[in-house]
Amino acid sequence: MLNQKTMALMLAGAVAFAPLSLSAEELRQLHVTGEASMDVAPDQAVITLGVREQAEEAGAAMEQVSVRMNEVMTSLGNSGIAGEDMQTQHVSMHPVWSQVRRDGQDERSITGFEASNMLTVTLHDIDGIGGVLDDVLRAGANEFRGLSFSYSERDTAQDLLRTQAVENAFHKARQLAEASGMALGPVREIRDGGSAGGAPMMAMEMARSSDMPISAGTVSLEHNVSVTFDIMEPSGPN
Repeated sequence: MLNQKTMALMLAGAVAFAPLSLSAEELRQLHVTGEASMDVAPDQAVITLGVREQAEEAGAAMEQVSVRMNEVMTSLGNSGIAGEDMQTQHVSMHPVWSQVRRDGQDERSITGFEASNMLTVTLHDIDGIGGVLDDVLRAGANEFRGLSFSYSERDTAQDLLRTQAVENAFHKARQLAEASGMALGPVREIRDGGSAGGAPMMAMEMARSSDMPISAGTVSLEHNVSVTFDIMEPSGPN
């Protein structure tokens, strides 16, 4: 029979060799990145616009902004823009500092206040962008932050791209395993890399008139996944 000392030594040896064996198995893995992309025609646009005004008193500046923004929102409503497609981005108020000369010395002093109200608008009629911009300009909008195009069915498209990215990862893995003389084993891990892509912002000044041609182009959508496979020696012929 084995004494306690011998059994303890055997157990210690088994524990010592276990990590080495595990590391060897982990080294026999294949990591690949699957990718998929598509170009879609945008069906909506998002513009960020607003009103900015200055006055000697803070209350007067904010009142002027409120009046003009109400006119802008009324104009948007008359253009067929639904209330749920208009969202206030932010409202701000800050002092206006100026350099003034007093008693022969230059001093910084508050000479007024500037208020602003920014609005994000979603347009579902891309062909009517120019006319809408003209209307809000006449209504009093004087601050523009840009125009971008988007695709309303983006989530559905990304579901398809996610599946295609996984299929692309399997294709790459099979090719790499075969080229290296190994057999592809089961999947150990899948990590969703997420989506990417989209149309760049367009300067609002480029689309301030209905006479200005606006080309929506296409929106590029992308998705990628990382997949880890086991690889093993191919089994011999029976």
